[in-house]
Amino acid sequence: MKDFSKELSFKTSRSSGTGGQNVNKVETSVTVLWKVAASEFFTDEQKDLIQNKLKNRINTDGFLFLTVSESRTQLMNKNKAIEKILEIVDKSLWIPKKRIATKPSKAKKQKRLDTKKMLSEKKENRRFKF
Repeated sequence: MKDFSKELSFKTSRSSGTGGQNVNKVETSVTVLWKVAASEFFTDEQKDLIQNKLKNRINTDGFLFLTVSESRTQLMNKNKAIEKILEIVDKSLWIPKKRIATKPSKAKKQKRLDTKKMLSEKKENRRFKF
């Protein structure tokens, strides 16, 4: 996992939701912004991959953004936001291995046919014959 936290910029805002009077005067919610195209840590192919996989999180200006307001302190929210954005970008760079189609072996085919034949004979023996 690459640590590109030097390229991140932060904005703070007041957290929404419950919390009493403290919510109305302290800016604990942290929004982390990262300009994907201007990154020096990734190659052009990796940037394209990030932009394709995270296109729902990237705005029209090309910024990947994430807002965290889980904790009561701004510092903890900032650390959480850095951790989450690093994890999201790392997951977007993962490319699954291509599946190689395989055929069943001759032994498996023969076993399947033998099983079918045995089942057919068993059912045939159940019939009443004159």
